[in-house]
Amino acid sequence: MRPFAGARICLGVTGGIASYKTVFLARLLTQAGAQVDVVLSRSAREFVGAITFEAVTGRPAHTELIAEGRALDHLKLAREANVVVVAPATADFLARSATGQADDLITAILLATRSPVLLVPAMNDKMWGHAQVQANAEHLRGLGYDVLDPDTGPLASPTEGAGAGRMPEPEAIMAEIGRLLEAPGPLAGRHVVVTAGPTREPVDPVRFLSNRSSGRMGASIASAAHRRGARVTLIHGPLEVSLPHGARPVAVETTEEMAREVRAALADADVLIMAAAPADFTAAQPAAQKLKKEQAPESLALARTPDILRTTRDARRPGTIVVGFALETEKVIEHARGKLEAKGLDLVVANDATEPGAGFGTTTNRVTLIGRDGAVEAHPLASKDTVADVILDRVEALLHGR
Repeated sequence: MRPFAGARICLGVTGGIASYKTVFLARLLTQAGAQVDVVLSRSAREFVGAITFEAVTGRPAHTELIAEGRALDHLKLAREANVVVVAPATADFLARSATGQADDLITAILLATRSPVLLVPAMNDKMWGHAQVQANAEHLRGLGYDVLDPDTGPLASPTEGAGAGRMPEPEAIMAEIGRLLEAPGPLAGRHVVVTAGPTREPVDPVRFLSNRSSGRMGASIASAAHRRGARVTLIHGPLEVSLPHGARPVAVETTEEMAREVRAALADADVLIMAAAPADFTAAQPAAQKLKKEQAPESLALARTPDILRTTRDARRPGTIVVGFALETEKVIEHARGKLEAKGLDLVVANDATEPGAGFGTTTNRVTLIGRDGAVEAHPLASKDTVADVILDRVEALLHGR
C-alpha cells in the first residue's frame, strides 16, 4: 500500500503498558508492505516479548546495544531506516533523548540516523503535564523530531482521570508515518476540503430521512490527502467509521448545514472533493413533536434539499479543483457526464450502486473517472484506501496542469 510498500521502518518500543498497541502497529505496517525492524528496550521486554514482534513482522527483533557479532547494529539500522518511530516513548526515554544520551540501542539509533523521526509519548496524564516532560518534548521538536501529542482517554491506572497521556491508536500513528514517508508531500501547502457521509433531514424530533452512506470513502480520501501533506478539512455527516487522523473535522447534520460549511471552506480551498451523499429530500414541514403512529398522515410531503455543488459554485476561487461523485443505478457514465457539465466539475467519480462490492456500506469500490477533457478511466474493484489514492493522483495532475 502506498507509501509503505518496500519502506524500511525502525520501530522502537520502550517500557510502557501501551506497548501492546505497538504489536498491532507493527502488524499493520507489515501488512502494508513495509519491512519493520523492531528495537526493544530492556524495560519494554517486561511488557511484551521479542518473539511476539518477530511473529507479526517476520523479522528478528533487536534488543541489545552491543551484542556479539552485531556491535554495529545501531549504525546499520539508523542508515537503512526510511523512518524511525518510537512508540510508546516513555517520560524517561524523552529525557534521555533530549539530553543526547546513547545508553541503549534505541537512543543510539536516534543519534546515528538522518532519517525522519517520530516519537509517540505515552504515560500518566500528570507525568505528561509536568513542566520538565513538556520542556523535553519541545526540545526534541526543536531538534527536528516529530512528537505526536498523546490522546485523552482512559489510562492504565484505575484511580487516575482521563487526561492527555494515552498513546494514539495504531491507525493514527501509521497515518503520521505515511506522511513522513511522503514528506514534504505532493499536496504540501494545499488546502483540501473533503465531504463525507450522509446527511439527515428531520421528519420529527426522533425520525429522519437519510441514506446508506457510511462515510468510508470520504474518510479514506481525507486520510490520504493528509498523508500527502495537505491541510485537510473534513465536513461530515454522521459517520459509521472513525474520523481520520490529521483532518480538521466539521460535523454537520443536514444538507443545508453541509452546504453552509462547504461555502465557508471554499474561501481558501485549493481542492473540493464532494464524497458525501447528502440527502436529496427533506420533510416539507418537519413536526415539532414525535408523530404518533395512529395520528401520522398517509403520506409525507417532501421538499428538495440544496444541491451543494450548484449552490456553492459562486464561492469557488479561480483554479479550485472540484471533484464530484456520481452513484448511479443505470446509465452510469451518461449520468456522470451530465453531472460533470451541469455542476462545473473538473472530475467526476462514477460508480454503480447495484454492483457487488461497490457503493455504500462496503470497504471496496469500483470507480470510473471522467474528466473535463473527456478522458474515461475505468478502474478495477479495489479497497477504498486504494481508490482514494487513484483520485488524488488525478487531482495532483490537475493542480500541476494549472
